[in-house]
Amino acid sequence: MQNRVTEILGTRYPLIQAPMNWLTDARLVAAVTNAGGLGTFGPNAGRDSLAQNGMEIMEHQIKMAQKLTNGPIAMTLGLNPQGEDQSYAQQVLERSLALGIRYFLVGGEPDETIYHEVKEAGATLIARSYNPTPAEAQRQVELGADLIVATGYDEGGVIPTHGNGTFTTVPRIADAVSIPVLAAGGINDVRGVRAAMALGAEGVFVGSRFLVTQEARTAPVTKQKIMASTAEDLLLVAPNQRSLRNRRMEELANQFREGDHTTFHKTRELGGVRPAMLHGELEAGEVTVNTGLDLIQTEPTVAELINDLMQDFH
Repeated sequence: MQNRVTEILGTRYPLIQAPMNWLTDARLVAAVTNAGGLGTFGPNAGRDSLAQNGMEIMEHQIKMAQKLTNGPIAMTLGLNPQGEDQSYAQQVLERSLALGIRYFLVGGEPDETIYHEVKEAGATLIARSYNPTPAEAQRQVELGADLIVATGYDEGGVIPTHGNGTFTTVPRIADAVSIPVLAAGGINDVRGVRAAMALGAEGVFVGSRFLVTQEARTAPVTKQKIMASTAEDLLLVAPNQRSLRNRRMEELANQFREGDHTTFHKTRELGGVRPAMLHGELEAGEVTVNTGLDLIQTEPTVAELINDLMQDFH
């Protein structure tokens, strides 16, 4: 069953795999695309350490994915706050375009120059605000966005700071724009997909659930940790960051609770998700996942997961 999202993306299903930092690679991205969704490279895709050349690894990963699938692949462009330098995003854009990528997930406040360059290249622009508002969504449309991701507070990764949940965010964004909206935040099974559609979304944007799939590069011990955990194990360690409980994260959560709002930078100093989620050093860093992690209890293949999520679109 086709809709406006599948028509724009050229996919079988209205599903985009979210770009988890450090945790995507060619194998996962190609598997998502081959199963009917849009596979998306996130920041540091395929990298194991900061010592590796990020651009060289990125180009290698794109070429590998293109050997594994003939379908559409997306690249993430993470924007800095307005007024700051966007040269890194521009470099990622230029190199990706040179390798044939024509789908871009652009995260952050809309930047007129970056949006213009994506559209001038004839590429598809998927806009995702870190703190979605109807006004920002309308600005994204004005600048040429083809699709909008409406992200609720339920999500994993770097979360919105305004506290509006997915059930609140999706309808207010869908009502504000005429282009299709995809729902993000806490979608782990078909019930979440159905709820998203009932709220006015025309597709879904899923990250956390893909962390525990057979093709994901998430460390095996971390997959087991996620499957054994519940929402009660999540700590708010910064204004825009949750993590499963460990000693370091409990320290940061206590500091944040006591009024220290620099704790997000402290999670970066610890290496972000790389130590615990990629390398399996569970006590060394954060394990970030959406608030619906109680529903993540198995490790399916990507194809099995997408088949389940998209069962109403067969």
